[in-house]
Formats: sequence, C-alpha cells, structure tokens
Amino acid sequence: QVQLVESGGGAVQTGGSLRLSCVVTKSDRSFDNYALGWFRQAPGKAREFVAAVDWRGDSRRYADSEKGRCTISRDNAKRTVLLEMNNMNPGDTTVYYCAADTDGVATTADALDYDYWGQGTQVTVSS
Repeated sequence: QVQLVESGGGAVQTGGSLRLSCVVTKSDRSFDNYALGWFRQAPGKAREFVAAVDWRGDSRRYADSEKGRCTISRDNAKRTVLLEMNNMNPGDTTVYYCAADTDGVATTADALDYDYWGQGTQVTVSS
C-alpha cells in the first residue's frame, strides 16, 4: 500500500514562506512513474488544486492563484515532492495534502485523477 507523509506545515506570518515536504513510502510501483500534486482543503469546502509535477519533473502545473508564489519540485532518489510557498497570506491558511497519480505522464489538476493521498499538514498564516 502506497503511503504519503507530509511535513513542514506550521505557523507563519503574512509575507513569509514555508516549504512543505511529502515522502512516498511503501510504493508498489516505481515512484519515478508517479505524477505528484499538492492540494488544499478548508473546512466545508472542496479540495483545491495547488500544483503538480509529472513523473520526470519536466512538466509543472500551477493553479492560477499560485503562479509566481509557489514552486513544486521532486527528488526521485529521496521519493520526495516539495512545495515552496512564498509571500503567504491568511487566505493560505488550511490543510495541505500531497497526492500521487500512478498514471504519471501528465500533470492534472483534478483530484479524482489521484490514486493516493497523504493525511495532510496544517498551514496557518497570521496577519
């Protein structure tokens, strides 16, 4: 069973930065074949796409609201995907999830395309 474990969440002030990390463990297939994404979800709201990277790390996709503020990257040797967020604001306060799409050829913003999810990490931005 594939497991994803996020870390790096926490509290930051407006204008600050955070780097979220997600390690993929117990993979039943080569991690290198997965596309990886980050989503976030506030209570009572739908899960929202943030960013995704394809299996090679060559193609990246970002939500329009995150372009220029976020950078997604992956390290296949460490089975890790990172999300660096800058210039954060209170609207970024929510739980962030990483996800793996075993059909990793292309990036996708649709949560339904992802096969495995982490438990989430809380991010809180204070004003």
